Amino acid sequence: MYTKSIAQKIFQVFNHLIFIIVCLSCILPFLNLLAVSFSDSAAVRAGWVKFFPINFTTASYEFAFRGGRFLPSLWVSVQRVALGVFTNLLLMILAAYPLSHPKEKLAGRNIYMIFFVTTMVLNGGIIPTYLLVSQLGLLNSIWALVLPSGLPVFSMIILMNFIRSLPLEIEESANIDGANPIKFLLFIMLPLLTPSLATVGLFSIVFHWNDWFGGMIYIQNYLKYPLQTYLQMLLRKFEDLIRMNQTNYADIIAQMNVRNGRAAQLFLGSIPIALIYPFLQKYFTTGLVMGSVKG
Repeated sequence: MYTKSIAQKIFQVFNHLIFIIVCLSCILPFLNLLAVSFSDSAAVRAGWVKFFPINFTTASYEFAFRGGRFLPSLWVSVQRVALGVFTNLLLMILAAYPLSHPKEKLAGRNIYMIFFVTTMVLNGGIIPTYLLVSQLGLLNSIWALVLPSGLPVFSMIILMNFIRSLPLEIEESANIDGANPIKFLLFIMLPLLTPSLATVGLFSIVFHWNDWFGGMIYIQNYLKYPLQTYLQMLLRKFEDLIRMNQTNYADIIAQMNVRNGRAAQLFLGSIPIALIYPFLQKYFTTGLVMGSVKG
């Protein structure tokens, strides 16, 4: 029977302690944010709130849903994520599938790969990109947030390597049975790509959901801001939002202040990703590891 040595036991204890500390460092800030959002303004202002609400109140959440632009901005972000992830996955599949073939089957494959990899390192910069988006007439539209990041090259390479890790005999058998490349991609390849698509899809979801800079640059009307751009604006100008709604929501504002008002909206903004991740997590490790096997 195998028994662990003293050194192994000590290492295991320290290993568990380190992971516990890392987990707590991730969880405790969210608990504090949640506690602040449910506490009244006096307790928050006095600095009494740590990890449990004091003088429980939902005023901050009522103000988030009724007094600000949270729900309209949330809807803009939902649209952006839906369009952005669909565009990313479509372009990644259309690029990764042909590039997964050897250069004998795809003429100029190495040139295409050099082109794509170069875009990971070099880009035109913010000003040329803004001028291009402006000249295309995309400013103040949802497509200004989607098209500039239409093809994530890093994720495309992960997907390409996953396809290359599949046996070549699958495509050969499909060709013998009369399947053309389009049928093979749609009915045979896509079901096999589920783990890798879930992985790169999660990358795209997180990127589009968390990106606030694109909205700040390309959206000039604050009524069309995506959620993260709206929340970033709140961090700087929440006092102005309270002042604008002082008359209509005086009863709610009396129970809150800037800090717990911000905390409520920041916490609400993190919920969708926290709900989506558990459903995709089972594919995450498989897709990432298998997508990095071959170069």
